Amino acid sequence: MSIFTGSGVAIITPFKENMDVDFEKLGELIEFQIYSGTDAIVVVGTTGEASTLTDEEQAEVVDFTVKKVNGRIPVVAGAGSNDTRHGVNLSKMCEAAGADALLQVTPYYNKTSQKGLLMHYEAIDKAVKIPNIAYSVPGRTSMHIEPETVKALSEMDNFVALKDATGNLAYTAKVKSLVGDDFDIYSGNDDVVVPVLSLGGKGVISVWANIFPKAVHKMCHDFFAGDIKSAAQIQVNYKKFIDALFMEPSPIPLKAAMNIKGFDVGGLRLPLCDASEKTVETLKEIMEELGE
Repeated sequence: MSIFTGSGVAIITPFKENMDVDFEKLGELIEFQIYSGTDAIVVVGTTGEASTLTDEEQAEVVDFTVKKVNGRIPVVAGAGSNDTRHGVNLSKMCEAAGADALLQVTPYYNKTSQKGLLMHYEAIDKAVKIPNIAYSVPGRTSMHIEPETVKALSEMDNFVALKDATGNLAYTAKVKSLVGDDFDIYSGNDDVVVPVLSLGGKGVISVWANIFPKAVHKMCHDFFAGDIKSAAQIQVNYKKFIDALFMEPSPIPLKAAMNIKGFDVGGLRLPLCDASEKTVETLKEIMEELGE
């Protein structure tokens, strides 16, 4: 059974002026997403600045999100680490907080072999009972999950999906050919959602959906309804905006765009910093062109 089908938002973590988590604003963002048709909330991931949250803050954010969502859509919690023991503890913590599923990035910086990667994921698989999504984002981690490793993951009890942020459609196709229909693939790149869906993908874990959730939801579900032309047109229409979201390391441009739109989500914790004037002006121009 799939965790979700369609659009999962990799939701940002809003901060107050003193850089504490702004839970009131987070609640507003969650309601905006649910109202807009988003199919799942993915919290404390890369876009949620998990790397600058303490373990206690991550637990608080997951707990708050679960209670706010109140079962209306699935809540997926980021729980990855480059320390297996820490990853196990984070996973147990998020499970105890009520998350429906966990997102598990590959170990980063210290990296490992494919054997070590499997051992890392096996430890997590044995530690929790809720579903896990493996997360391959080599552009950030310098760690790649080989297709054969994904196949081995698919045979574990609790690993049920892959977030594929490789941007490599040949890789996506190879993985799909090995795992079949019982293991889901979610696009981790907003600019290739429709191509991933065409290869059997189940949806997207999206940065773009933070600000235009209705468009992302419609794109996915138009595709599933057989209106490929409409889905592809939405993908193309927002290409410039998606590119602008990655002019600087994400979520720097995203938070700038959200503040331009009046969401007032605050700043970013160092070492992430505010977007450059050029990025802000580019975002303003593109959003004006979109008429949104």
